[in-house]
Amino acid sequence: MAQGILVFIEQRNGQIRKASLEALSEARRFCSKSGEPLVALLVGENIKDLSTSISRYKPDKVLVVDSAAFAKYSTEGYADALTAAVKNVDPRYVLAANTSMSKDLIPRVAARLDAPCVADVAELRESNGAWQAVHPMYSGKAWGIYEFNSPLAFLTLRPNVFPAAEPDEAHQALVEELAVTPAKVRASVVEVHAAAGAKIELSEARIIVSGGRGIKGPENWPVLQELCDALGAALGASRAVVDAGWIDHQYQVGQTGKTVSPQLYIAVGISGAIQHLAGMSSSKVIVAINSNPEAPIFKSATYGIVGDCFQILPKFTEECRKMLSEN
Repeated sequence: MAQGILVFIEQRNGQIRKASLEALSEARRFCSKSGEPLVALLVGENIKDLSTSISRYKPDKVLVVDSAAFAKYSTEGYADALTAAVKNVDPRYVLAANTSMSKDLIPRVAARLDAPCVADVAELRESNGAWQAVHPMYSGKAWGIYEFNSPLAFLTLRPNVFPAAEPDEAHQALVEELAVTPAKVRASVVEVHAAAGAKIELSEARIIVSGGRGIKGPENWPVLQELCDALGAALGASRAVVDAGWIDHQYQVGQTGKTVSPQLYIAVGISGAIQHLAGMSSSKVIVAINSNPEAPIFKSATYGIVGDCFQILPKFTEECRKMLSEN
């Protein structure tokens, strides 16, 4: 009988994604209650040493697929690796962080294995020993609750919603290598060109400062960037300014951009269209700065400031720097 949880750990250039450690921590909490085994899967090239870092989050075993064939991500190659791991472990659930990679990978493997898949899970509940996955629907206006009656299910968890556990330096998981040879890779990544300027990964940022049409033009992004630098925040944007060509699509927050769940979201000059709210409504604290007191964003904001952002932001940035320097 299938039991336990398998967690796919995403790494990029030898760096483990924080969102994957959040997924692993959430799995650990459930396995600690049920007594079932927890296995982490790591795929890449020359990444076996990363198993030490993963071990601190208390998996019982770390499966490592380490080969030159997995040096760069390929849908079919990584799907072969995850499929082999699922057959090796025979888990009840397979978890991953809801990232660009997992959006491509996890549904494909679920389809291969004829298993259900729920993406972008914002809450996990336990009912009679089984899981219920809570998923936002209709741009966050409703929530779907899913129960599983199959022996295997796949879930991707929304980043920054499930807290990562404190690492346990003393814990040592069993490390086991799993040999996988991709059967047929029809497309592979030849080269990666990283976009310049993105200092903090938007989907994993704890603080985000986003700008909309209210900033009046692309020449005013430095005003927001100064606040980002003061707070250690990531820069975001609404769809309107991305469509206008003011900033690259990688910064877009919303239904057709990235879904974020930071501790603090500062919306500057953003009206608050439903498409934008769908991507950031799960933020813990939302601060809206807008000159229009009727802007819809204020209905979702924890704190609202009505005024000219070019008068407010420099003072706000200065006060943040003072506060952080004192601490």
